[in-house]
Amino acid sequence: MAAQRTYGGVSAAQRRAQRRSVLLEAALDIIGTQGLEKLTVAGLCTRAGLNERYYYEQFDGRDAVLTALFDGVAEELATAIVAALRTAPADTRDTARAAIAAGIHVLTDDPRKARVASIVGTATPELRSRTLESIRSFANLVAASGIDFYGLTGAEPDPVIAFRATYLVGGLAQTLTSWLQGDLPMTRDELIDHTTDIFVLLGEDLAKRLR
Repeated sequence: MAAQRTYGGVSAAQRRAQRRSVLLEAALDIIGTQGLEKLTVAGLCTRAGLNERYYYEQFDGRDAVLTALFDGVAEELATAIVAALRTAPADTRDTARAAIAAGIHVLTDDPRKARVASIVGTATPELRSRTLESIRSFANLVAASGIDFYGLTGAEPDPVIAFRATYLVGGLAQTLTSWLQGDLPMTRDELIDHTTDIFVLLGEDLAKRLR
C-alpha cells in the first residue's frame, strides 16, 4: 500500500513513469555514445542513478529496453512530421520540405537518436521486423499526404502510390545513415533541400500520371 501513496504531490504512477524516462534516457546515452555492447543492467542503472530493482520494475530484459527506445524515437518522428504537415503552407515544395525537415531535425538535433534508431533497428529479428513496420507506417503517411494534397480520389488507391512512398521513405533512411557517417559531403540544409527535390519530383510526376 505504501508504494501507492503520493509524496510531494507526485503519485506512485508518476514516479514509475519518471523512473522509466530516466532509464530510457540513460540507455539512449549509452547506446548513442558508446554502442549497444556497452548496455548492461549495472551500467544502465549507474548512469540513471537508480537501484537495479527499478530496472526490473520496468523491463524484463534488454530487448524490452531496446523496443521502448525504438518506439520512442519513431513516435517522436511521427509527431514532428504530422505537426509540420498541419502547419505547412499550402504549397507542394513548402509542405514537403517542412515534413522532411521536421523528421531530419528530430534525428540530427540529437545525433544519439539517429545512431540508436540505426543500431537498435537491426539488433534482433523482432526489431528488424519492427523497423520494416515503421517504414511501412511512414510510407503510409507519405502516401496519404500525397493523395490528400494532390486530390487523388478514387475507390482504391493505385498501388504505385504505395510503391513510390515506400521507395522514398526507405531511400531517405539509407541516405540519412550515409550522411551521418560522413559519406555525403553536404550540409544538413542541403540534405533537406535535395531530399525535398526528389519527393516533389516523384510526387508531382505521379499526380500527373494518375489524374
